[in-house]
Amino acid sequence: MVEGPASLKGKKYPAKQHARNVYAHLKEKNLQKAESSVFFISGEDNELIQYSDQNKPFRQNRYFFYLSGCPIPGAHVVYQPQRDHLTLYLPNIDWDDVMWSGLPLSLEQAKEKFDVDEVKYAETLEADLAIINFNLLTTDINKSNIKFASILKEGDKDLFYAMDEARLIKDDYEIELMRHAAKISDNCHLAVMSAVPIETNETHIHAEFMYHAIRQGSKYQSYDPICCSGPSCSTLHYIKNDDEITPDKRSILIDAGAEWDCYASDVTRCFPINGDWTKEHLEIYNIVLKMQKTALGLIKPGALWDDIHLTTHKVLIEEFQKLGIFKSEFSVEELFESKVSARFFPHGLGHLLGMDTHDVGGYPNYSDPDPLLVYLRIRRPLKAGMVVTDEPGVYFNPFLLEDTLKDPSKLKYINKEILDKYWYIGGVRIEDDILITETGYENLTGITSDPEEISKIVKAGFQKKFHNIV
Repeated sequence: MVEGPASLKGKKYPAKQHARNVYAHLKEKNLQKAESSVFFISGEDNELIQYSDQNKPFRQNRYFFYLSGCPIPGAHVVYQPQRDHLTLYLPNIDWDDVMWSGLPLSLEQAKEKFDVDEVKYAETLEADLAIINFNLLTTDINKSNIKFASILKEGDKDLFYAMDEARLIKDDYEIELMRHAAKISDNCHLAVMSAVPIETNETHIHAEFMYHAIRQGSKYQSYDPICCSGPSCSTLHYIKNDDEITPDKRSILIDAGAEWDCYASDVTRCFPINGDWTKEHLEIYNIVLKMQKTALGLIKPGALWDDIHLTTHKVLIEEFQKLGIFKSEFSVEELFESKVSARFFPHGLGHLLGMDTHDVGGYPNYSDPDPLLVYLRIRRPLKAGMVVTDEPGVYFNPFLLEDTLKDPSKLKYINKEILDKYWYIGGVRIEDDILITETGYENLTGITSDPEEISKIVKAGFQKKFHNIV
């Protein structure tokens, strides 16, 4: 078994405190509802692929995990705040399955492993729920709990609010899980950069990252890795990952993050395929790096994410003017007000990170009429204990820019002749995972983003290859 964080050895995932946190937020939102309710959440269960005896990949329900720390399919959790009692229900033992899968965790082993007051088998659940004289709030009715649907209150908005606010602020245990996931991702990204000589297809990048993640014990990724080269780097969530990496493509972008115990990391790095940055690629890379560092300098409790995001747009505008992509006859403020930068930096600066890659509690407004803000996933001031991604990007995407280049009111700001020199890059994104602290931030991501250091890593990979051949 691959060990997890040494700092957590002998400790339990703090499910009981998480349940208390949810209750506290529900009390603030709706005292009467909190005092008259019990929380009941069912985890995900194994599900067969249609027309097959193979299971679909199992991914645990994040709300269930938050209240239980339990990765076992088919389990349930009940928290009774009136007596501060947390009960985990394990699936009944399927004796026919023991031959194939081995014995499951016993009640005693589960009580030792999980931070709960009591562990039972699901066979007692119906009778136990029947004697609870409080509202039974749940997130969802699913296949595991549909038999109890008549006594469950599904999808309560106040419950979701309370759970999202609780999940928003990470405790020390959760932060250690995320540090560990980030460290694994650091090693994987370094391995990808170092193996460029043997990566002749985007699939090889994907495989290299996955290989090193699994070797370190991370069997699951936070999301499908994005592994692209050349102009494909302009597609934000490119997961095709199977084009040839030919010398004319020049650039590689990998956005991939390992997961540890349901907690995510999310890291993006870009590099030249032979270690030598082209003039244009390095220019854009340095712009994105400046955007990211500017954002880091503004990150602290109380800072409004909207303001930080919009500041990075102004950095892009200033740097585009220096390159001549945006015409110097217009002021930075005129260009900012024109929204012309929106198609070059179309996504938000970053998002919350936790059990989900795009974690809960950000309250995005996808109806916002402002094209600079519509895709921003955090619309609230920062708080200590949040983990966010700082991931500015600059893209040269023909699809995204088509309407801009056909609109005279936008095209007047752009020097098309200079812009045309940058299409081959596709896009550049740099992404780090940032913990908000009481005094500022801690960067959980350790893999270098310095372009000179990246160049040395890639070139060292080539030297190693050629040395081995000789």
